[in-house]
Formats: sequence, structure tokens, C-alpha cells
Amino acid sequence: MLRIEKESDGCVTRLFVSGRIHSDCIACIRSAMKDGCARKILNLSEVTLVDVGVIRFLVNCEDEGIALVQCPPYVRRWILRERAESA
Repeated sequence: MLRIEKESDGCVTRLFVSGRIHSDCIACIRSAMKDGCARKILNLSEVTLVDVGVIRFLVNCEDEGIALVQCPPYVRRWILRERAESA
């Protein structure tokens, strides 16, 4: 089950994402990030499971300047592998 909590102070949007993230949940995360704030942060400390579509989404997020914080080690390694394979 996916849970998204949002904090925004007008300048920075922080999304705290927990649980399992499947590709069909990406639209929910994108929607939560659309608020006009220039700086966006995804806190992934409580993410338990992702699929390859989510990894590609997270790569794109970083490319767009969205910070991924407290990323689980397996997710970070997978992101690095995905970047290396696409280079």
C-alpha cells in the first residue's frame, strides 16, 4: 500500500512516500508534486518495494532537479545501474 504525505511552505514541496510504489502510482506522485514550488524533495525512507517503471521515474525526477533523500540502498543501487545502462 502506498502512502504520500505532503508538506509545502510555498518555496519547497516535500513528499514523504512510504510503502510499495508500483508504476501505476506514478501519476499520484506527479500530481502531488504539482503545486508551483520551485524546489521539490522526495523522501523515500519508508519505501519498501518499487518496480522498474518507478526506478525510471526516479531517474527522471533527479534529472529534473527533484532531490531524492533517504533513498533505500537497493533503490539507489538500481537507479545507478539504470543510469549506467542507458548511457
